[in-house]
Amino acid sequence: MTENYMEQTPEQRSLIGKLLRWCLENKLVVGLLVLFIVAWGIMVAPFDWDVGGMERKPVATDAIPDIGENQQIIFTEWMGRSPQDVEDQISYPLTVALQGVKDVRTIRSYSMFGFSTIYVIFEEDMDFYDARTRILEKLNSLKPGKDYPEGTRPQLGPDSTALGQVFWYTLEGRDPDGRPIGGWDLEELRTIQDWEVRYSLLSAQGVSEVASVGGFVREYQIDVDPDAMRAYGVTLPQVHAAVKNANIDVGAKTIELNSVEYFVRGIGFIKRVEDIEQSVVTVHNNVPILVKHVATVTLGPALRRGVLDKDGAEAVGGVVVARYGDNPLAVIKNVKDKIGELAPGLRTKVIIRDGTPKTDVEKYAQDQGFEPYAEGELDHTGWLKHLRGTPREQWPTWANTSQVTVVPFYDRTGLIYETLGTLSSALSEEMLVTFIVVILMMLHLRSSVLIGGMLPLAVLLCFIAMKQFGVDANIVALSGIAIAIGTIVDMGIVVCENILTRLDEAPPEAPRLEVVHRAASEVGGAVLTAVATTIVSFLPVFMMIGAEGKLFRPLAFTKTFALIGSIVIALTVLPAAAHVMFCSRIARRKLRAALFTGIGLAGIVLIGYGASRASLLIAASGIAMLLFGLYSIFQNTVPERLRKLGPMVANIAIVLLVGVLLAKHWEPLGPERGV
Repeated sequence: MTENYMEQTPEQRSLIGKLLRWCLENKLVVGLLVLFIVAWGIMVAPFDWDVGGMERKPVATDAIPDIGENQQIIFTEWMGRSPQDVEDQISYPLTVALQGVKDVRTIRSYSMFGFSTIYVIFEEDMDFYDARTRILEKLNSLKPGKDYPEGTRPQLGPDSTALGQVFWYTLEGRDPDGRPIGGWDLEELRTIQDWEVRYSLLSAQGVSEVASVGGFVREYQIDVDPDAMRAYGVTLPQVHAAVKNANIDVGAKTIELNSVEYFVRGIGFIKRVEDIEQSVVTVHNNVPILVKHVATVTLGPALRRGVLDKDGAEAVGGVVVARYGDNPLAVIKNVKDKIGELAPGLRTKVIIRDGTPKTDVEKYAQDQGFEPYAEGELDHTGWLKHLRGTPREQWPTWANTSQVTVVPFYDRTGLIYETLGTLSSALSEEMLVTFIVVILMMLHLRSSVLIGGMLPLAVLLCFIAMKQFGVDANIVALSGIAIAIGTIVDMGIVVCENILTRLDEAPPEAPRLEVVHRAASEVGGAVLTAVATTIVSFLPVFMMIGAEGKLFRPLAFTKTFALIGSIVIALTVLPAAAHVMFCSRIARRKLRAALFTGIGLAGIVLIGYGASRASLLIAASGIAMLLFGLYSIFQNTVPERLRKLGPMVANIAIVLLVGVLLAKHWEPLGPERGV
């Protein structure tokens, strides 16, 4: 019985049917929409793709999900005080005061020698920066001397989480060939870290804090002599006040001389040990009592509580902490760019090999016309000027240079790339396997291409949704996409198979657009219901709270995004593309010849490009395009019996080709076995 395809069925008159009808009649709009999705998806994909210099804004990418609590940390330093004093006068009063902050769940405090740490845990739905604002408002309302001791100031920690430590590094002396040579003590390296490297890396985009680790912090140390203080009648507060008042610049008004104004300033900032020694403590019988009369002033290391160890030796380095909400992968790249800018300007000194006679050093310097020593120390300025102007092979064997170099100690980039590589490999292998299965089951190459094209398009839609909803890309979130691959393919198989069946059953005079519309409408509701059922089954995962929710919700989000993307493609793009690929015919012989010749030439170009890049996938794609173009051009000269076998031969060839690619990519027997 011949069906009347001009009379619409209830499915065609439904909302889904109207959507399908609009997409079939507006293929240009659908095509432009596909191009827009592809472009947008490439711009936000978490992979490190090069798009020709265009600025990408990829999804925030990390190795593992952040399952830490929503917490803020408050530090308070009270030098020289016991843990009990710190607990009684800082930790306890601040903990009690912070209890009244909105949405605070619990507060934990730790009191150590001279230091207090308070962890304020907020409810999960509390915004990170709103929590910081509320804590700052509370701290500003507290009064020194009443709520906490005078001379102390509670400080809010960096705006980061426990997973914010994305990059560790050490400072080491390296020779011009990049080999470790040393020559720098721990105090020098710590000074360079604190005053040069740290400030430079803090300016990198996305960096919240750069913490220094290891080495010795240089400080002025004043060791008072009790006997001298008693003899001069000087007290310890007087010495403290004298040093404090001496380390200050003062400014007065201006004076006018000869119609010119001069600013009056008093320069008093301490720059060396002698400045402290010459500070006046008091005056006794018109004789000034200086600091050096009652104390010994030296440069020394500050008290430290720990060290940084690298391969059994002490080292100096830093920890780069990424700001909350920033892309860790992008932050690490910005830090490395800053290190590249900073590296040429780091300090360099000359190293004279131990055991070299001083007379040889002096004689060489005199022969070259510069002084080797200045004030009893090696004149690094003169030596560097000479060595940098001398070819390396002419340097004396006992002289070399050592430049401070930033050496990565822990870099999360490798772990992040491993995570992305896992997803990339899984998607590639799943697409290849799916392509083989679909071809073998349907024995229809064009529908296999359509269904295979759904996979990357659905993944790009998922990336777009992840960017818009703020879902970070990590090993758990990306695994949701891999899990959804099978369901994505199911949507395409159901729609394409029903369209092919209806096209085979329809009479030749039936309008092809109506046939495709009816076929897609028949299964549209069922496809939508199947996907909706799967999405609803994930609702309990969305309801999870705490660490479990932070761990598994990203997976539920990404799988839901992929499923929604697949149903959107199956009900909008797939029917329009099927109508073009299954029903269109190129009538003019010259146009057909030109088109297939172009496909063959493009295949030749791909073969050459793949060979130059050693890419089997690109070369294989070129071979497939070349064979398809040659067959399409000369198919009229092929006998009818062989022509009927053409589609079957093409399917088998494609299956074998994809199988070889899969074997090369997967290597199930191990890499030593080869293809």
